[in-house]
Amino acid sequence: MTATVSFTIDSPLGPRTTTAAYERKGAGEPLLLLHGIGHHLQAWHPVTDVLAAEYDVIAVDLPGFGVSEPLPHGVPYDLGTVASALSALCAALGIERPHVAGNSLGGLLALEMGRVGLARSVTALSPAGFWSEGERRYAFTALRAMRAGAGALPRSAVERLARSAAGRAALTGSIYARPGRRSPGSVVAETLALREASGFEQTLAAGGSVRFTADLPGLPVTIAWGSRDRLLLRRQGVRAKHTIPGARLVRLPGCGHVPMNDDPALVARVILDTTKLA
Repeated sequence: MTATVSFTIDSPLGPRTTTAAYERKGAGEPLLLLHGIGHHLQAWHPVTDVLAAEYDVIAVDLPGFGVSEPLPHGVPYDLGTVASALSALCAALGIERPHVAGNSLGGLLALEMGRVGLARSVTALSPAGFWSEGERRYAFTALRAMRAGAGALPRSAVERLARSAAGRAALTGSIYARPGRRSPGSVVAETLALREASGFEQTLAAGGSVRFTADLPGLPVTIAWGSRDRLLLRRQGVRAKHTIPGARLVRLPGCGHVPMNDDPALVARVILDTTKLA
């Protein structure tokens, strides 16, 4: 069940309060799950139960996505500020230094949390921030096109398309290698989440100059990349390995940009293998 929590951000404008949505399940060491841009915490549903058998799993809607409030007016969506907001959210939930797994934008945030000492381990699935300038422009153009497409369709058309495997592929084929596996209801919900994400444009604008260049010595880190990722090409994983030499680089055969749906068992195993190294 989705709940909400209020927390205070130490922003460049001073303390500001906002509210985020989250789901929590299981017991044990905390494991924080972070979704990608335009998505929502339900992206993790295919793996949550497996992870919750061993961990206290907290999946969150990032600020300005899903049903979380946007960051307060004037607070930037830059990497440091959002990572600090996630630290404040964890504190409000009574969590200290969780394991962190993230996808895309969430993967980049997970790495940043690791860099500043806020994570016990990091699993980054197709993380942003290891692109060339051309690859970044390509990804941002594709993301804007996906959002424009989602916004152009009335809800009735989205629901009609989601009833067929071909329609689900049309709506979500850019991020899933196996979009037909998504339920019609899930596809409708994530299409609406994409078009209604209040933090989308500011997050994309803040990401224009982002390159992750820090090593994370002494921290268990896994970089995992889908072999069929069409948004952030898998060669970016090699760059990530060069940047973080101690990281494991894992290939996810047959998976797209959001691999939790394409191969839940493999993704869960990759995350669990990483947490065991801490």
